Amino acid sequence: MINTYKLLIIEDDKNMCEVLSNILSKWGFEVIVCEDFEKIIECFKECEPKVVLMDINLPICDGFYWCKNIRKISKIPIIFVSSRDSNMDIVMAINNGGDDYIQKPFDSNVLIAKIQAIIRRTYEYKNEEARVLKCDDLLLNLDNTTLLYNENSLELTKNEMLILQTLMENKGKGVSRSKLMKKLWDDDIYVNENTLTVNINRLRNRLEQVGIKDLIITQKGIGYIIL
Repeated sequence: MINTYKLLIIEDDKNMCEVLSNILSKWGFEVIVCEDFEKIIECFKECEPKVVLMDINLPICDGFYWCKNIRKISKIPIIFVSSRDSNMDIVMAINNGGDDYIQKPFDSNVLIAKIQAIIRRTYEYKNEEARVLKCDDLLLNLDNTTLLYNENSLELTKNEMLILQTLMENKGKGVSRSKLMKKLWDDDIYVNENTLTVNINRLRNRLEQVGIKDLIITQKGIGYIIL
């Protein structure tokens, strides 16, 4: 992969910023480091990155806060890179709009693999014509990641869209957790299985907010299904 993508690092540990910058630069990425933690949104708008690497522990407001606010204006991939290791931190990261979670200390090869995978999913699989999936009263636009239901419109994150896409394409058939994880993260060997559960639960909650209940059904020992 030729890396011409701009990455924004939001991290207050200068040593970690240097480590990340060196790794990413060696792989050909253009790296911007946010230095003003009162103006993270301004920095984001100015540099227009393709991927954000975000720590949780930041001055003034934490990474969850800034992720949630970036999500109000953009759908670009956000990867949390944090030393926190509890399941609740993963839950919070995803519930606030994060796409992936990497725990420090990390293997640089895993970091690069995850970044390249999320770039492929987000920017390199697009066609010019809009692609729409239909499932009963649901219309899923795969290009703008929007779900239409009756008169309601729901903007989805990339992961939420990929989950729905996979289940809708296999309507009436069970989809294994392993298949979903590979769809979302390319190589599920690097992914905590709980991360998928968090994504599924968050998507269910969001669907219920627009009146779509019991769409995604758990098949014990198999995975998930849309009937």
